[in-house]
Amino acid sequence: MSDYILAIDQGTTSSRAIVFNKDRTIAGVGQKEFTQILPRDGCVEHDPEEIWESVVWAVKKALAAAKVEGKDIAAIGITNQRETTLIWDRKTGKAIHNAIVWQDRRTASHCAKLKKTGHEKVVTKKTGLLLDPYFSGTKVKWLLDNVKGARKRAEKGELAFGTVDSFLIWRLTGGKSHVTDATNAGRTLLFDIGKNAWDKGLLELFEVPAALLPEVKDCAADFGVTDESLFGAAIPILGVAGDQHAATIGQACFEPGMLKSTYGTGCFALLNTGKDMVRSKNRLLTTIAYRLDGKTSYALEGSIFIAGAAVQWIQDGLKLVKNASETGPLAQTADPSQNVYMVPAFVGLGAPWWDAEARGAIYGLTRNSGPAEIAKAALEAVCYQTRDLLEAMRKDWKGGQDTVLRVDGGMVASDWTMQFLADVLDAPVDRPVILETTALGAAWLAGSRAGVWPGMAEFAKSWARDQRFEPVMGAKERRAKIKGWDVAVRRTLSV
Repeated sequence: MSDYILAIDQGTTSSRAIVFNKDRTIAGVGQKEFTQILPRDGCVEHDPEEIWESVVWAVKKALAAAKVEGKDIAAIGITNQRETTLIWDRKTGKAIHNAIVWQDRRTASHCAKLKKTGHEKVVTKKTGLLLDPYFSGTKVKWLLDNVKGARKRAEKGELAFGTVDSFLIWRLTGGKSHVTDATNAGRTLLFDIGKNAWDKGLLELFEVPAALLPEVKDCAADFGVTDESLFGAAIPILGVAGDQHAATIGQACFEPGMLKSTYGTGCFALLNTGKDMVRSKNRLLTTIAYRLDGKTSYALEGSIFIAGAAVQWIQDGLKLVKNASETGPLAQTADPSQNVYMVPAFVGLGAPWWDAEARGAIYGLTRNSGPAEIAKAALEAVCYQTRDLLEAMRKDWKGGQDTVLRVDGGMVASDWTMQFLADVLDAPVDRPVILETTALGAAWLAGSRAGVWPGMAEFAKSWARDQRFEPVMGAKERRAKIKGWDVAVRRTLSV
């Protein structure tokens, strides 16, 4: 029997594939970056063909690194950048336009118009989301309205819509499966997360033909089988979840009150609220954490659009470092007497502000400010934003008062950043042994479905902590730093 599980982690800046052994250790990895297309201010696109090619390359690289073949893989789990929107031709599988990325703000004016006409309340009630260009619904409308002939073709059933998971599954199965999972469907503004179904009223509001939509399945389900020509075997796809939901699963946050925060391109904190759909009064999102065996678990989510992307900007834009890993050591050399704040609103501000028109700013610069102070401000900004999210969660849900934060993603390798995070939160921060929690979550969905990996309870027991960061900063210093951050944010907001 095949014991290996393949996880495909299709992210915002790269595609990764990881082959896991039966004992959940990593046997092989493949990763390939792809182009970020920035046609104008606030717009972010990806080439769908480049995404596809990077995924195929990464899978083959991972298989080779693990010294296994397609026939050795028991199942595939897929996790993906959420909200990124594609429409493709059902006959050819070719996208009609570049993918519109989750960071893209081109539909901000349309969202503002819908808010002004009083639609946000009903949208939030059904979807748990806010009217923001972050989500897929207005992106779909933009594509249908701006690609010649697209709307008519969509109404005829000639086109298919999907987030990245759907597009990859379509390609992997040779066009046989047009499916998604509940977590990705729940981020489109078109899906009623209480009824777990596409909503006719929302489709009409966003002018999206139902013929475009994929079938929605549980996170662990039969999503199709790969075309044998791709990897030398027909491999079942048995697990799918949006990246933040997969990370929640990979962190074993299965109990209400458990909290994780992932630090990738952006930062996303999810607080498991179990079967309860907690309605936020502090502009957080109510979302599906996961759906297994037809049973839905919900979460409160806070979304930060720019986290690791600020470090990438320091590297590629400002060229202050040659590698992102240098940012932490550089920050440690900063002058502690300088109070420099960066508000990284490069593509607007997410929760709890939701200001699509805000743009990035740096405050407190002096003649003595240099690369170290800017690097420090970028890393600290992620921590301050996380604090804002957790404060909102504590107000929204009484069970979130004493939660330990489980962290993952590329930025958490920095001890300096994690210590500052614990200090600002005034709460413990746990870093796991396995940092690839997003891929691990997707792999568990597939592996458990295939019968190769254990069930939820045993999997949760296997979660292991690498290090706990306890707060050491004094209360007076903490209050002063947070006050400075709050002032910087207020000055950055567009209204």
